[in-house]
Amino acid sequence: MKQISIIFVLFTSLVVPSFATNSTNLNTCLISYNVSNFTVFRTGDDSNYYSNLLDFSIQNLRFAESFMPKPMVIIVPESKEQLVSSVLCCLQGSYEIRIRCGGHSYEGTSSVSLEGTGSPFVVIDLMKLDDVSLDLDSGTAWVQGGATLGQTYYAISQGTDVHGFAAGSCPTVGVGGHISGGGFGFLSRKYGLAADNVVDALLVDAKGRILDRESMGEDVFWAIRGGGGGIWGIIYAWKIQLLKVPKIVTSFILSRPGSKRYVSQLVHKWQLVAPKLDDEFYLSVSIRAVAGRGVHEMNAQFNGFYLGPKTKAISILNDAFPELRVQNHDCKEMSWIESTLFFSELDNSSNVSLLKQRYFEKKSYFKAKSDYVKTPISMNDIMATLDVLEKEPKGHIILDPYGGAMERISEDAIAFPHRKGNLYGIQYLVEWEEKDNSIAKSNAYIEWIREFYNTMVPLVSSAPRAAYVNYIDLDLGVMDNLLLSTNADHAVERARAWGQKYFLNNYDRLVKAKTKIDPINVFRHQQGIPPLFALMQEHNYSTE
Repeated sequence: MKQISIIFVLFTSLVVPSFATNSTNLNTCLISYNVSNFTVFRTGDDSNYYSNLLDFSIQNLRFAESFMPKPMVIIVPESKEQLVSSVLCCLQGSYEIRIRCGGHSYEGTSSVSLEGTGSPFVVIDLMKLDDVSLDLDSGTAWVQGGATLGQTYYAISQGTDVHGFAAGSCPTVGVGGHISGGGFGFLSRKYGLAADNVVDALLVDAKGRILDRESMGEDVFWAIRGGGGGIWGIIYAWKIQLLKVPKIVTSFILSRPGSKRYVSQLVHKWQLVAPKLDDEFYLSVSIRAVAGRGVHEMNAQFNGFYLGPKTKAISILNDAFPELRVQNHDCKEMSWIESTLFFSELDNSSNVSLLKQRYFEKKSYFKAKSDYVKTPISMNDIMATLDVLEKEPKGHIILDPYGGAMERISEDAIAFPHRKGNLYGIQYLVEWEEKDNSIAKSNAYIEWIREFYNTMVPLVSSAPRAAYVNYIDLDLGVMDNLLLSTNADHAVERARAWGQKYFLNNYDRLVKAKTKIDPINVFRHQQGIPPLFALMQEHNYSTE
């Protein structure tokens, strides 16, 4: 058998006809395909339209800074045909493509290019592709990739009061990226992730083809559910399974401030209880330092959600977690759609139409990291963790309980692997505002969270130390140097270093799926799954 050498293909210009990379040629191409909704970056342009459009969906203000690389063009397609044409025009001009749905990428991968190649790039923003159509007879819905979670939840509520969907609590998060990374939320202990409840998808690939589940094949369909966003093509739409919810659910948000010992005791008990509660129960906790009575205290905030009446919810918690002291007046009965508003950062009124808003008012500068915990952490170690947390009032951690359906679904059912044996996930966050955003201060915040993360090594998962791809963290290893590498073995191992943290044993299968759907790495970012490329003719790859 003829030996085939395996290498990374790093630039689309190696195989795509290289037209002039200036924006004029791209404009001409877009106009010829009747794509009119785009705006071009021009040095010294005083127009606010470009900057307003770019910044509208950048949720982490670190990536809205003036020194960040800017896209040459922002395209906002308004139809499936325009989306396909946008991809083909970018390929003709050898532009790198960034795909943006809601703009919540923690490392700005949907809005900026940090690869260091100097290649011009384009943002294709899906905000106009946000339709949600329900089919209650089949219990499914088609959700376009640019819809937000809030828009999706609201659309479901307008058609039925006994169905919901298992996804996150931030309503301005884009469905396209959220599901691509898995999508954990308040219903996940009952029904699994958002990606677990996808039954079909429409994917625009690097050839401009629109592929459904059958035509993309089961390997690729497996990969796009949890294998990370922005790297397989562009998700034009997801077909999701609607999930049964009762007409009455119970929600509460409880603050429990106190000494580090008191908060440590609550957190220690929480980790023994929350992952083992009924599947219908979700109970998370976030912890931060607060100022009170002249000394620093800690505060543990418990977010509780139960698929049923509050009498049952209180009974369950008082039996399993009496230290929390949940009382009748702490809990509110409401509909499922009202609960999505209750736990959002929107105005907590009864106006569920607020969920349709795309613009997130409470933007900040932040850095985040993640971990998984498989063995309960001792009281002493929790105390030591709070000692570190106490040093930075702008930092906090969020603990999300696993168990339930998350325990029962196989780690290779979809690309997202973090299942059996995980008690809970940790999200580390440090957030700051404009007034604290000097270079020195922002660097100090980022250094603090890195040091905090390092102190957790003996307490969290290991070999590898796992992470959640939707909390993307470029500290785990970037592909900047890989883009120029001609040593395939070295490149593969460098990518594996972070790839296995996100995807564990699923990583190699993801590489194979990437090679099948996008062998020349058209859709990429710093931590996108890399393809293996044998020989061009073996793939018969063409953009024609």
